[in-house]
Amino acid sequence: MTSQASACRSGLCRLSVRIMKIPFNGMEKMLVERKDLKNAKRIVVKVGSSTITHANGKCDFARIDKLARELADWQNQGKEMILVTSGAVAVGVDRLGLPEKPKTIPGKQAAAAVGQGILMHTYEKIFAEYGQVVAQVLLTRMETIDRHRYTNARNTFMELLRQRVIPIVNENDVVALDELKIGDNDNMSALVASIVDADLVIILSDVDGLYTANPQTHPDAKLVSRVEEITAEIEASAGGAGSSVGTGGMFTKIQAAKNATTSGINLVIASGSEKDAISRILEGEEVGTLFVSKENRLQFRKRWLAFGARIMGSVTVDEGCEKAIKKAGGCSILPVGIVGVKGDFEAGNTVSVLTKEGREIARGLCHYSSEELKKIIGCQSCEIEEKVGHKAFDEVIHRDDLVILN
Repeated sequence: MTSQASACRSGLCRLSVRIMKIPFNGMEKMLVERKDLKNAKRIVVKVGSSTITHANGKCDFARIDKLARELADWQNQGKEMILVTSGAVAVGVDRLGLPEKPKTIPGKQAAAAVGQGILMHTYEKIFAEYGQVVAQVLLTRMETIDRHRYTNARNTFMELLRQRVIPIVNENDVVALDELKIGDNDNMSALVASIVDADLVIILSDVDGLYTANPQTHPDAKLVSRVEEITAEIEASAGGAGSSVGTGGMFTKIQAAKNATTSGINLVIASGSEKDAISRILEGEEVGTLFVSKENRLQFRKRWLAFGARIMGSVTVDEGCEKAIKKAGGCSILPVGIVGVKGDFEAGNTVSVLTKEGREIARGLCHYSSEELKKIIGCQSCEIEEKVGHKAFDEVIHRDDLVILN
């Protein structure tokens, strides 16, 4: 038996990527150049209302067609594209024949309920012309507050991406209470990027990027190509909403950039009217403003697992699994390699990975609850559904959710 086969039988698999060992003495800063954006694999693209609708709220079919064609083309090249779209309220206002956007929450929710169906139908029809399947995903802030909902949302996204479907995301305005609303799709795009561990966020709007001053009132304002740190001055200089059909402005875009870069994700703000903006950004051109992440996305996620997450329990692994974790890294832990479970934890909680001697060698996000794990200790992955009643994953802890401790 080969060492790789032995490792897989001991509860690990997929030896292609080595998990980095996180140092305890600080962060390694990542310097990102425009050319590095070519390597982005998973990209969240956000389009504002002004990008896909006319000023009167009607769909801009020409813009939507170009957007769909561009996203589908990059998807065909192996990228994983996710679209966060505004425009439901604007389209609903037009279909209802209202003179302006409602000012009350029920009025906005009613317009969103009408407009969301129309908008999604339009996307589905146009994407289908390019042979691309799409799926509607509606989120609220609860997906960041409730761990179960966060995990479920992430799992759904991951399955859609695995099946080469482009998720089309919007806030669930119809049911979201005011205190649970994200409020704008700029911040929604950063939230989605965090959920799916995206490499890059591209925000397309009615602005070209960040300027040295408001270009509407300062004609001599210059476009800033690169921002390495979002200072208090940058936040203070952000103005209000730029168009009558959207809910955000430069302020919400700066918020989104701050949230994304803090999570290790690069973000670009560019004009939705710029020709082939998405393609040019992904080809490394100087389009819009690049907000550089403070550290690598995987570094951030694993640092959080190692030092920021609350440990809710532990799993003990056998000697073969222990050796494979230390030597190979980058492997997922399967139930066959587990010999013990301690604690009372739910699926999605962070657990310690222990040796038989009780020494902690890793930490990771567990896909199954402690009660479920006790039923599948030492089992093959093909037995999970029979013993638990369902099988969301073959792995107990996926390699991307595992950090090795020195």
